[in-house]
Amino acid sequence: MATAMIPPGQASAFLSRHGWGGAEILPLAGDASFRRYFRVKRGEASAVLMDAPPQYEDSRPFLAVARHLDAIGFRAPRILAEDLGEGLILLEDFGDARMREAIELAPERERQIYEQAVDLLIDLHAAPCGSLPPYDIAVYQREAALFPEWYMPAVGLGADSASYAAAWEAALLPIAADRSTTVLRDYHAENIMLLEDGSLGLLDFQDALAGHPAYDLVSLLQDARRDVPEVVEAAMVARYSRRRPHDAAAYALLGAQRNAKILGIFTRLWKRDGKPRYLAFQPRVWTYLERDLAHPALGPVRAWFDAHVPAGKRASFWADAAR
Repeated sequence: MATAMIPPGQASAFLSRHGWGGAEILPLAGDASFRRYFRVKRGEASAVLMDAPPQYEDSRPFLAVARHLDAIGFRAPRILAEDLGEGLILLEDFGDARMREAIELAPERERQIYEQAVDLLIDLHAAPCGSLPPYDIAVYQREAALFPEWYMPAVGLGADSASYAAAWEAALLPIAADRSTTVLRDYHAENIMLLEDGSLGLLDFQDALAGHPAYDLVSLLQDARRDVPEVVEAAMVARYSRRRPHDAAAYALLGAQRNAKILGIFTRLWKRDGKPRYLAFQPRVWTYLERDLAHPALGPVRAWFDAHVPAGKRASFWADAAR
């Protein structure tokens, strides 16, 4: 079920304990998890209240990654107050200038904003990844498995999960040992803020791991929630390549893995969590996945999809949802 945007009952007392007594609490956003966000206003001051019910969400990784990013020079929201027992965290307010909406308001800025987002990744990938957990083959497989678990039955197909896992094992093993960089894992236009000082602010990074640098680049440029023109994608990959090593095969592999995972997640959000709005993104994600599968490095995975997912159960299946 979708969660109503009503502040949790303990919010007022939490805010009072931390110097925000009497503040107005306004709905801000929900996301694909159980987390919800509220803007807290008191006079000219504002902050963001994150409600992450502890029975569903462990906020310790969020706090740890926020502090890691701050320590290596990147703009995560400052932690103003926290109560993990109540699932409440008060954060610096980054405002409303989100990358997606900024581009919609000024399409002529699209390339410049993407250049800035790619440059941030270049700098992030040159920084130490600290003690983040590894993005290893077990995690890749667990994520990819969301496709046969949720997507296949939703479109009326049986899933040969064993051969699916074997195909991914063969494809991903050559790159799975690379744990050289901080991987934010949801780096895209709805999680990047344009700040008043001209820098970029980062959101939704609590699942960060130490892994391959291609993952966040493909997350940015094969965005499930907005169309990134192929010419922009190519230009940004070239921009990244001029300053950091770039592996085109890894880009396609991790793009395919991520897009298969997203197809499973968006189906789960519909079936389990009552959030059908995510189905509108399925055709776009399939477009990315089909392009990634065409790379020679995806041979075993492409063969599995060709054998088990007919054309009518791919992008066209979701055409009505995308209208």
